[in-house]
Amino acid sequence: MIRRASLLIAATLAATSVQAQGKLKVGLMLPASGTYAQLGAAIENGFRLHVAEQGGKLGGREVEYVKVDDESDPAKATDNVNKLIKRDNVDVLVGTVHSGVAMAMAKAAKESNTLLIVPNAGADAVTGPMCAPNIFRSSFSNWQPGYAMGDVVAKKGHRKVVTITWKYAAGDESVKGFKESFEKGGGQVVKELTLPFPNVEFQALLTEIAATRPDAVYTFFAGAGAVKFVKDYAAAGLKKSIPLYAAGFVTDGTLEAQGADAEGILTTLHYADSLGSPKDNAFRLAYAKTYKLQPDVYAVQGYDAAQMLGVGLAAVKGDVSRKAEFAAAVEKARIDSPRGAFTVSRAHNPVQDIYLRQVTGHENKLVSVAAKALADPARGCRM
Repeated sequence: MIRRASLLIAATLAATSVQAQGKLKVGLMLPASGTYAQLGAAIENGFRLHVAEQGGKLGGREVEYVKVDDESDPAKATDNVNKLIKRDNVDVLVGTVHSGVAMAMAKAAKESNTLLIVPNAGADAVTGPMCAPNIFRSSFSNWQPGYAMGDVVAKKGHRKVVTITWKYAAGDESVKGFKESFEKGGGQVVKELTLPFPNVEFQALLTEIAATRPDAVYTFFAGAGAVKFVKDYAAAGLKKSIPLYAAGFVTDGTLEAQGADAEGILTTLHYADSLGSPKDNAFRLAYAKTYKLQPDVYAVQGYDAAQMLGVGLAAVKGDVSRKAEFAAAVEKARIDSPRGAFTVSRAHNPVQDIYLRQVTGHENKLVSVAAKALADPARGCRM
C-alpha cells in the first residue's frame, strides 16, 4: 500500500510539474512568401501533422505556435529570430529553409541556449563549426546529397562535368560535396557556374554549357527557381544532348509545374516518393487526408523535426531547461521516419540513406540506395 501510494504521489507530482510548465511555445520561423513559400508550408504541415497525431502535445505539454515569415532574407534573419526568442519567449525554434537565414538562427540559438531544430537548411556549418548541444537538424547537410551523386555520376562513366547553382551556401556546399566524390571517382569538374540568389535568368549560362559540351551537368536549385531551370534547360535543347543530374530538391515539390521537361532526370535525396514502407504509406495517407496534397521531402523533414522534439521532451518530461538530457535522448534515438529509420550523429545531423531517384510522370521514383547510412563529416564541430 505504501509503495502504491508513493507511486501515485510521484505520478501526481510529475503531472503537476508538466502542467505548471504551461504550453510549449514553438517558434516557427519559415518562409511564407517568395521563392521558398511552398517549402515552408510543407514543413509546417508535416510538423503539425505529427503533433496532431500525439493529441496536440509533446512531452506532456500542449503545443502553441508562434510564426514569423523569414522571407528567405538573411539581412532580416537576426531581427526575426530575436523576436521569437526575446519578445515571444519561445521554448524551441523550428526553422528554416534558406541556409543563410539558418546560420543567423543557429548563432542566436547558440548565444541564448534556445533549442533549435532545423527542418531543412543544409548549411554544413550548422552541424560543423556552429554545432552545439542545443542545435539539431532533421533534414540533411548540403554535403550529403551532393556527395552521393558525385559517386553515381563517376560510376556512370562521365569524366567532364559542369556544375550550376545559385551563389550561396546551399549551392556552394552541394557542389563541393559532389566534386569531392566525383573527383575521387576519376572525374573532373571543368566549370562551376553560379548566379546570385534568387536570380533565374539562366540563358547566358545555358549557352556557356552548350559551348563547353561536358559529359553531364550537376545542379542544385529548389522551389520556383528549380521549376524555371528545368524548363529552360529543356527549352535550350540541352536535355537531349547533355544528361542533367541534381540534388533532389530540383524535382521535389516541383514536378507538377515542370511537367514533361523533368521526365527522366536522376537525383539524389534522403526521400523518394512511395518508398512503400508501412511508415511511409501511413504518413502519405494521413498527410493527403489532412491537407488534400501529396507530401514531399519538406513535409517529411517537418514531421521528423516534431518527432525529434518529441523524443527529447519525453526524456525530460517537457522541461526544456534539461538540455543535456534532451540531447542525450535524441542522440540515442532511432527515428522511425517515412524516409526510413535514421539516427543522429554526435554533431546532431541525420545519419541516413541517400536514394537515387528518377522522375517518372509526377513522381521521384526510387531507383536504388546511392549511399547507405551516410554520415556528414561534420568538419569543424568541436562539441
